[in-house]
Amino acid sequence: MPVSTLENSQMNMTMIRKCAARVGVVALCTAALSTVPMMAQGGGGGGRMPMTADDQLAAIDKAVTLTSDQKPQVKAILDLDAKKRADMMAAQDPDMRAKMMAMRTDEQTKIKAILTDDQKAKYDAYLASLPQRGGGGGRPGGGGAPGGGGAPPPPPPQ
Repeated sequence: MPVSTLENSQMNMTMIRKCAARVGVVALCTAALSTVPMMAQGGGGGGRMPMTADDQLAAIDKAVTLTSDQKPQVKAILDLDAKKRADMMAAQDPDMRAKMMAMRTDEQTKIKAILTDDQKAKYDAYLASLPQRGGGGGRPGGGGAPGGGGAPPPPPPQ
């Protein structure tokens, strides 16, 4: 009977290997399928990377059709603010958020000063189409992100 015990042991090992392989395939498929919705939501972990000055210039140009004279002026504003943002990030300024929001408002005002009236309307529409950054939350339904800084929810009815 030792032969049958050896065969039985080999069959058990084969079954265990097959089961482990199936579990591994299911785990791999689950991980792959859960990655797609996370990527569709903007990465899921670290948020989106900020646009470079060149990306911003291209987006603004697409939205308002900048002239050849306006492009270098807008680029200079975007480059200067990108450097200021990088310096603030490197310095770990505790008041960085408020300063960046003020800098963004100032940047938009400077860009509008370069634009024609028709372009200003298009630029306003472009800005309105951008996802809200900063204190507005970011989740549908007004839940806001942790530390979003939006208005607190109303008290529950009594």
